[in-house]
Amino acid sequence: MNMSFSIDRQTIEELNLPGKFRSGSVYSLFNHVKTRGGEQLLDKMFLSPLEDPGSINERTAVFRFFQKEQLSFPFDAGQVGLMREYVDTGAKESFLKVFTGTIIKKWLSGLARDERYKKNIQGLQAAIIVLNKCYSFLETMSAVPGTWAERIKEVRTLLSDKRVERLRSIDIYKSLPLKSLVFYNHLIKNKLHQEIENVLLFIYELDVNIAVSDVARSKGFVFAKALAFEKNVLSVTNLYHPGVEKAVGNSLLLDQNSNVLFLTGANMAGKSTLMKSVGITMYLAHVGFPVAAASMEFSVRQGLYSSINVADNINLGYSHFYAEVVRVKQAAEAAASGKRLLLMFDELFKGTNVKDAYDGTLAVTEGFSEYRNCLFIVSTHIIEVGEALKERDNIRFGYMPTVMDGARPRYTYKMEEGITEDRQGMMIIRNEGILELMGC
Repeated sequence: MNMSFSIDRQTIEELNLPGKFRSGSVYSLFNHVKTRGGEQLLDKMFLSPLEDPGSINERTAVFRFFQKEQLSFPFDAGQVGLMREYVDTGAKESFLKVFTGTIIKKWLSGLARDERYKKNIQGLQAAIIVLNKCYSFLETMSAVPGTWAERIKEVRTLLSDKRVERLRSIDIYKSLPLKSLVFYNHLIKNKLHQEIENVLLFIYELDVNIAVSDVARSKGFVFAKALAFEKNVLSVTNLYHPGVEKAVGNSLLLDQNSNVLFLTGANMAGKSTLMKSVGITMYLAHVGFPVAAASMEFSVRQGLYSSINVADNINLGYSHFYAEVVRVKQAAEAAASGKRLLLMFDELFKGTNVKDAYDGTLAVTEGFSEYRNCLFIVSTHIIEVGEALKERDNIRFGYMPTVMDGARPRYTYKMEEGITEDRQGMMIIRNEGILELMGC
């Protein structure tokens, strides 16, 4: 993780952010790259949230360009892999070492069926094919925005180098003399090593840009606009959880004058899913990746902190309630550090009795509301706390409704302004026949 952007393991796991092989992870939504180098670059980008609005907006501008152009990845992943292996084998060796190494490989290939000489030729052929495809691809590209235009210019200049042009002109279907093979081995792996590495990096960048922009287009995601942190704004319309089928969208506005959302609603009404949606969206926005929403503007944060699925810790002897208290203390310390954070707490103090949960939720929410540089979402089903908070001018109130279809509850998952008056808990207990089973 980017060390300047604060996010801890619990938040990462609650939001199910990274994980190539983790079921339903947010990362897996975007992992459609073709090359191993592309995947490594995707990993690095995904795990390194940005804090500078300019850097975020530059990255999203590049993704938007690729989304608009609908470009296909022009390279064969196998050939790129062969080129990668070829460039890495014997990199930066002297001409004499390259020469003797090539001679030995050729000699062994005839004597003992050693495959290294053959792989050397195949690697050079793959490099020539990839360099030519890269040159042709750049020739067809239209005007590119911002800093990416400089990147294109840099790679075009590199591919137009007389030595690279000579290399690209080789007929790979003709047998290459040993002297020429040694010359080009030394050229690629030594003299032009850094330049060839730059071309490979550009190919990996293309891989990521095309994969991420394809996800944005196919799923209807949008790119958020990053604002300076001083504005302290989170404005998002039709926000939804990217991993939930047929998810219901919600709109949310937090700013300097209303930096706390106090969210009420019954269990199962969708409070936790809404909070996870906000957390995932804010994280992706800081990476510069597309988000599951209709539109979004946000002030950059210095970190993200959630407490949605707090578990007890048997090994440390923590009860569920004590684990909650520890979590709130950690959040309070983070907020008091002066960092501009997004902090989210779902059902504060549900591990204790209702009276203590009421007092604790009220006191903690009042305390959090003093940190005007942070954004907070606090949820509870203890609706009386909301009434006690109404005098706070920077707290806004939202609730997830429960609609009764006869005696059965139905959830809209659509946040509304205000504090819920839903009290269907006992009705649900009766509907499930629990009292009858107990002979009551």
